[in-house]
Amino acid sequence: MSELWLLVIVCSVTTYLWRALGVLLSGRIRTDSDIFNWAACVAYAMVSGLIMRIVVMPTGVLTSSLLSHRLLACAVGLAVFYLFRRNLFAAVCMGSATLTALNYPRLLLPS
Repeated sequence: MSELWLLVIVCSVTTYLWRALGVLLSGRIRTDSDIFNWAACVAYAMVSGLIMRIVVMPTGVLTSSLLSHRLLACAVGLAVFYLFRRNLFAAVCMGSATLTALNYPRLLLPS
């Protein structure tokens, strides 16, 4: 049990160390720089790649969902992305909620 507490403490210290370093450096970093634009592009590419993988090649529980449901959830997420001024978090949350809501009745019905 003491090993688990040690692991939690070490993980907490390293997490907060990086956060503190981020706070210290945040005033010196320009958010409109090329490196931030590149990081934003990489983040968008990773999320869109994962979403396309979910839509085109689902695995696990997602294989039981209909393609039309996955496409509709993707469309809702894309619409929310643009309606909320390119808010990626809102888009992913709404797309996930849509997919869950569309597939929830299928879980209730016996197969």
